[in-house]
Amino acid sequence: MLEKFSLKGKSGIVTGGGTGLGKGMATAVAQAGAEVLIVGRRKEVLQKTAEELKKYGGSVVPFPADLSKMEDIPRVVAKAIKEFGKVDFLINNAGTIRRAPCEEFSEPDWDIVMQTNLKGPFFLAQAVAKTMIAAKRPGAIVNIASLIAFIGGKNVPSYAASKGGINQVTKSLANGWAQYGIRVNAIGPGWFTTDLTEALQKDKERYKDITSRIPLGRWGNPEELGGVAVFLASDASSYITGQTIVVDGGWMSN
Repeated sequence: MLEKFSLKGKSGIVTGGGTGLGKGMATAVAQAGAEVLIVGRRKEVLQKTAEELKKYGGSVVPFPADLSKMEDIPRVVAKAIKEFGKVDFLINNAGTIRRAPCEEFSEPDWDIVMQTNLKGPFFLAQAVAKTMIAAKRPGAIVNIASLIAFIGGKNVPSYAASKGGINQVTKSLANGWAQYGIRVNAIGPGWFTTDLTEALQKDKERYKDITSRIPLGRWGNPEELGGVAVFLASDASSYITGQTIVVDGGWMSN
C-alpha cells in the first residue's frame, strides 16, 4: 500500500513553493520522490528552498513567476516540460490576501486577490491539463482553498470570494477532466502559522478566540499539509476527485 503514496518517477509544479504552506507541501512531495518545479515571485527565496530540498534526492528547480500575470502561466508550464518532460501533478498554492472592513474595501485590493487566488489558478490548471490531455496521460491537480471558503471570515471579502470560487472551480474541473483520467481536488487549510496569517497571530484577542475553538488546541504548522498533499498527488487517491479536504485541527467540527 505504501508504494501508492510514492511519487518516484513523477514530476510536478508547486506554486508559492518558496515559503509557508507551499514550502511545506513542496518538501513533502520531494520527500516522496518527486521532481518538482517550485514557483514564486522571490527568486532568492526560491533558490534557498530548492537548495534545502535537494537533499531528498530529486530534482528541485526554482522558477520565478507572478501567477497574477497571465503571460507568466505558459512560461511556468514550458519550464516544467523542459526540465522534466512531463507534468504529473500541480499543487496550485500561490495566493494573497487583503484585509479591510467591507465598507472600506477597495477595488484594487479586490482585483489583485481575485486575479491571484482564482483566475491564475484556473488558467494554470487549464494549461497543465492540456499537456496531460495531449499526451493521453492521467494526472492530479490539487487546488488550495481555505477554511474561509466555507465561512465568511472577517474583513477578507475578496479572499472569501476567491476561495469559495476555488471550491466550485475544483468541482467543475473534476467533472470536465475525469474523462481524461485527471483528478482535481482541493485542500482547505484552517489556521496555520504563515506569513499570510501574521496579522492575526499578532492580534492577541483574535488569536486567542480562534485557538479556543480548535479542538486540537493549536494552529497548524505548514509541514502538516504535507501528508494530504502527497496523498492527493499520488495514486493512493486514485478514486477521489472533486473533493475539498479540510485540514483545520477540527475547527469546522466545533
